[in-house]
Amino acid sequence: MQNLDSQTIQLAIVAAVALTMLLQTIFLLAILVKLSKAARSMREDIEDLRSSVVPVIDNVKELLAKTAPKIENAAVDLAAVSHNLRRQTADIQSAAEKVIDRVLSQTARMDSMLTNTFDAVDRAAGFMSDTVSKPMRQLSGILASAKAVVESLRSGVPETLPPGDQARGDKDMFV
Repeated sequence: MQNLDSQTIQLAIVAAVALTMLLQTIFLLAILVKLSKAARSMREDIEDLRSSVVPVIDNVKELLAKTAPKIENAAVDLAAVSHNLRRQTADIQSAAEKVIDRVLSQTARMDSMLTNTFDAVDRAAGFMSDTVSKPMRQLSGILASAKAVVESLRSGVPETLPPGDQARGDKDMFV
């Protein structure tokens, strides 16, 4: 190896640095070219997408512009119907409560009337029972005594049983 002086070493280092910078510049230019191609491709894709999406968005905007008043009217009508239903429900509930109150009062009145009627019928039945049954018992007693008198007069004197039969007859008799 020869003796290298410092100037030659410096020249070699500068050449190496220049070479690496040149390579780095080439790589950066290649990356720049690729990025610009990718950007162009992305720009074309975005334009295609925009050209296909913009008409759809415009149609949706037109549709919303046309239907918005109808939707608002439907919402207003729905609110009015809901309000009317609430009012009618309150009216029906009030009427039902009145009818129930009237039915309850009429039921109480009918209960009172029927109770009074049944009480009167019970008192009348008791009165009739007392009025009719007492004389009927007395008449029944008179008829029974008359029958007994007639039977006793018709039968005459009772036959006397022999003494052995009387004892046996007394045993069998239950008083």
